[in-house]
Amino acid sequence: MTKLRAMITGIQGYVPEYILTNKELEKLVETNDEWIVSRTGIKERRILKGENQGTSVMGIEAVKGLLEKTGTNPMDIELIICATVTPDMPFPATANIIADKVGAKKSFSFDISAACSGFLYALQMGSQFIQAGTHKKVIVVGADKMSSIVDYTDRTTCILFGDGAGAVLLEATTEDYGIMDAILKSDGSGEHFLHMKAGGSRRPATLETLEAREHYAFQEGSTVYKFAVTNMADVSAEVMERNGLKGEDVAWLVPHQANKRIIDATANRMGIGQDKVMMNIEKYGNTTAATIPLCLWDYESQLKKGDNLILAAFGGGFTWGSIYLKWAYDPK
Repeated sequence: MTKLRAMITGIQGYVPEYILTNKELEKLVETNDEWIVSRTGIKERRILKGENQGTSVMGIEAVKGLLEKTGTNPMDIELIICATVTPDMPFPATANIIADKVGAKKSFSFDISAACSGFLYALQMGSQFIQAGTHKKVIVVGADKMSSIVDYTDRTTCILFGDGAGAVLLEATTEDYGIMDAILKSDGSGEHFLHMKAGGSRRPATLETLEAREHYAFQEGSTVYKFAVTNMADVSAEVMERNGLKGEDVAWLVPHQANKRIIDATANRMGIGQDKVMMNIEKYGNTTAATIPLCLWDYESQLKKGDNLILAAFGGGFTWGSIYLKWAYDPK
């Protein structure tokens, strides 16, 4: 039987219009542009403004653009997976809302939550439906409105995050392209270092949790940094080694955009030069599940059919992973 693989046949991103600059953050917390750029590489980030504007708003725009760009009928989409930690509401799933608004009436849809590794988890999950031969067209979305859970009085976290969404179309191929291999991992003991205390079933929202500012993202920066540098680099090196790839064989490293120093350390560990590292953290910040698809979107015109890509991420939970992807089409 011929082996099926899932290949990306289209990519589209969406970021809100409002730009939150480092200069503006200087008015909110004790920080400055030089301090932020030197430690994170971030110069600005996009913020979704307005009433009743949830993560689905950005996901819908990304998917609409993807369908138009690829000439795909929304009724042909059989599955939509949305990776997010900032769903519009606990239920229904943000993916359900996206599917409805883009007209994908024949698809089933669901969300997954794996923090900054969410897009990789969702991409691998979507590829399994393609490889099984049960689905022909799958859309994977990575989207987060991090501004909704960021404390803009906390200078250690508010400088990091932005809002955005990215979406890819997965289709089947019997050729040597697409998702070639994946290594995904998690370690729940990391919950203490990167989490949101309240708002879940353990600590439902109360006046006390609101006053204690427990509905915002919290991270212990130094610990997260150490885990991220080690694990993101190790898993990327592992997926390369088991596929016989050396640094010179990789066209692009596509890392989660959390911190420029983490990205640099990962590239060095893999033996990949900075000229082959996708980076857009300076203009979007950390958009959590959206960073990797936004990178692919920004760099799409530079990608060539057959390029070897290594996707790598690390997130709260802890979660981390790497995917070896062979790009399936030339610039259009």
